[in-house]
Parts: sequence; C-alpha cells; structure tokens
Amino acid sequence: MTTADRDRTALAGARLVLPGGVVEGGRLAVEGDRIAGLGGGSEPGDLDLTGYTVVPGFVDLHVHGGGGASYASGIAEEALLAARTHLEHGTTTTVASTVTGEIDEVARQASVLSELVEDGVLAGIHFEGPFISHNRCGAHRPDLLRDPDPALVRKLVDAARGHAKMVTLAPELPGGLDSVRMLADLGVIAAVGHTDSDYATTLEAIDAGASVATHLFNAMPGIAHRAPGPIVALLEDERVTVELINDGVHLHPSVLDLAYGTAGASRVALITDAMGAAGMGDGLYPLGPLQVEVKDGVARLVEGGAIAGSTLTLDVAFKRSLTVNGLTLNQAVESLSATPARLLGLADSIGSLEAGKQADLVVLDSEGYDLVAVMRRGRWVLGGERFDVVKPS
Repeated sequence: MTTADRDRTALAGARLVLPGGVVEGGRLAVEGDRIAGLGGGSEPGDLDLTGYTVVPGFVDLHVHGGGGASYASGIAEEALLAARTHLEHGTTTTVASTVTGEIDEVARQASVLSELVEDGVLAGIHFEGPFISHNRCGAHRPDLLRDPDPALVRKLVDAARGHAKMVTLAPELPGGLDSVRMLADLGVIAAVGHTDSDYATTLEAIDAGASVATHLFNAMPGIAHRAPGPIVALLEDERVTVELINDGVHLHPSVLDLAYGTAGASRVALITDAMGAAGMGDGLYPLGPLQVEVKDGVARLVEGGAIAGSTLTLDVAFKRSLTVNGLTLNQAVESLSATPARLLGLADSIGSLEAGKQADLVVLDSEGYDLVAVMRRGRWVLGGERFDVVKPS
C-alpha cells in the first residue's frame, strides 16, 4: 500500500450538494487535504454516510468573535478560541472582523490577526469602523468614529501586512469616495455600511469600486418611496454582493426573501456578524470597548440597548435558509460557501465540492439539517468518529 493509498479516504452513501446539482448516494474521496474525486455509483467507501448530507465548508466574511472570545481583543489565544468555536459549527474559512477603536489599537489588533492568517487559521481581516456614520453607528463607540481619510484607512490596511480583505465605511463622509477608490486600487474590498448615504451617493460609491453591502438593511436608512436610499442602490447593482444576517432577529424572513428575489443567491453572502457570545449562553460580554448583554440569545449594548452583533453560527443560518426561507440546498450552499469564496478570490480552492479543492466539508443530518460533523483540510475536527467504517467483505 502506498502512502497516497493510506491518506485516501472514501465517504460513501451521502447526499452530495455539488455545483451541478444534488447527487443522492454519492461518493467523495479525500486524499491528504484535497477532494480527490466524487460522484455517484454503488462502489463502497471507507466510511458510510448514508442518511447524511455533505456540503462545502461555510465561509464567513463578517464575524467578531465566539466562544466567549473576541477578535478585537488583540490576543492571539482569544482569536484562536473564536475561530475554533465557529469551525465546530461548520465555518471552515473565517475573515476576522474588528470593531471601532483608537486607530493605533486597531492597527495592533490587525498585526496579531495577521499572524493567524499566515498560520492558516484565518483567511483575512475585515475592518468594521471607525470610518462610519455617527447616525448609524450601532454598537460602535461614537467618540472613536473618524472620517475615512485615505491616509488613516491606508494605515489600517498596511497594519494587516497584505491580509486586509475588507473595509466597511460610510461613503458620504469626507474622504469616503476617495477611500473607496484607493481600496479598489489596492485589491481590498470596499464595503458600504453603517451609513447615512442616499441613493445617488451610494451609486457613486459603487462606481468608485465598492462591491459589498455590510449587513444590508441594518445600520442604514430604510427604503422610502421617494428616497430609496442605499438599500435599493446596493440591491439592484449586479456588481454588489449583499451580506445578510439570517438569525431571526436582525431581519424578518420576508426581508430576506425580498433580497433573494432581487439579488439572487449568487449575490447574497450569509454572515454571522457574531460577537463573543456565539456558542455561549446569556450573560455580559465585551465588544471592543463596549459592554454587551445577551438575553434569550439576543445581544444588545448595556448602554442604549442597540443590537450588538449576533450570537449566530452559520450552521443555524444554513438550516434557517432551508426551513424558514425555503431555499434549495444549492441556493443555500451558494450563499454560505460559493459566493463568499468567490468574493474573497478563493473560489479555486474552497466554496464547492469539486475535485482538487480543499477537503472542507460539513455533514448534516438529511432530515433536520442539523450539523453532525466538520472536516477542514482533510481532517475531521468534529464528529468524524460517528460514521461506521465499511469492513472489507
């Protein structure tokens, strides 16, 4: 037996959600950290996954923490705990999000997080704040907000040492459009969010290179029949990917249906926007320099009561998409895996079940779509021991 044979594992009998459709009783082979082959057929595998559904690992573009830990702490051990918590809920690719703070402190956090990108734990860094609107700041400290001066934006991007993936800003602020152009030139995603922008200014931002709507509908003006605002501009433009938080708190199900009906799954990225309480119980948690109280699973600022991120994990968002919103398996996979992978420029290696891509897999119960196992880069990180080993005849 060769080393390659020893490193090769075949999973058989599962429902596979492939880019071209759903294959019942499929077979997926893993060799090392890659998918070596997949398809239908009755050939036995090494592990029997009959009764389960296999989808690609989830990709979260926007997450602040989990497991009681925060990426904004600037402490590597906390960041590792947060990443591990979401990994155990199916997020095999994470972009860590910061929150508003002093520029030098956020730059320090970025330096710490960059080391974890270089170690392969994280896929990049998302700066949410401080370049956002006072009127739509949500769970960001108002006294620390700054106009998006391109020099300050560049300072944070440089602190990430090439690992900055996205910057959320309000384009209507002084320097906003210039910063969008600069970010586009640098290959960093400019995201419109926490904004008081109107329709026309939002269109200018998109023309300047903005390509993401940060948690669409939340922390921005609503739609009015004579003042459509940023939401309509972001939804209607095919160049924009819209983030949505499907936790049953941030958005009514009908609003998600509206976004899907307008943009389609290929332009929707479901995110968590989770803070440290994700994967934990009710209680008090930090969110950057602010205190958050979680009650009945809903996170709100202690002072003021604004919603402060979520306690969501992507396995829950996936299940809600199917059972509440009625998405197909392929639509849900697109929004939780393929679309964010493509946005990050990583579609060649993650985001779908295809030969040659990383073996990042989520295994779900086929009846209730509850998560039962997770594989990252060919290694089980949760639940692999539950599957029966196929014994040779």
